[in-house]
Amino acid sequence: MNYRHTKKVPLSFADAIEKTKDALAKEGFGILTEIDVAATLKKKLDVEHGHYHILGACNPALAHQALQAEQEIGLFLPCNVIVYKHEGDVFVSTIRPVAAMSMIDNAALAAVAAQAEEKLLAAIEAI
Repeated sequence: MNYRHTKKVPLSFADAIEKTKDALAKEGFGILTEIDVAATLKKKLDVEHGHYHILGACNPALAHQALQAEQEIGLFLPCNVIVYKHEGDVFVSTIRPVAAMSMIDNAALAAVAAQAEEKLLAAIEAI
């Protein structure tokens, strides 16, 4: 099952992060967490890693609906979006909530996941 949606973007790594945040905001997502993986790995393990940034995106209205549909859905929240550089190119990738939540047998949750996925894909495509 395809669990992600990825797009190569013609931007610098730093610009891609900012444009991703802006595009997510236009779709109603705020950023709850932000992890600079390269800096974290350097600090914690003293290893080098390429440009890799994780954004924990949350749409409050959809998160509320999901929590009403499934009490323990917080295990899947927030929706992760990554910005990374690979072989000189910059990519933005998002989790596909429909795929991630497909293991949960809950029709109400599936509907919320579909809405979240639509908004996440729109944000990525707008970059």
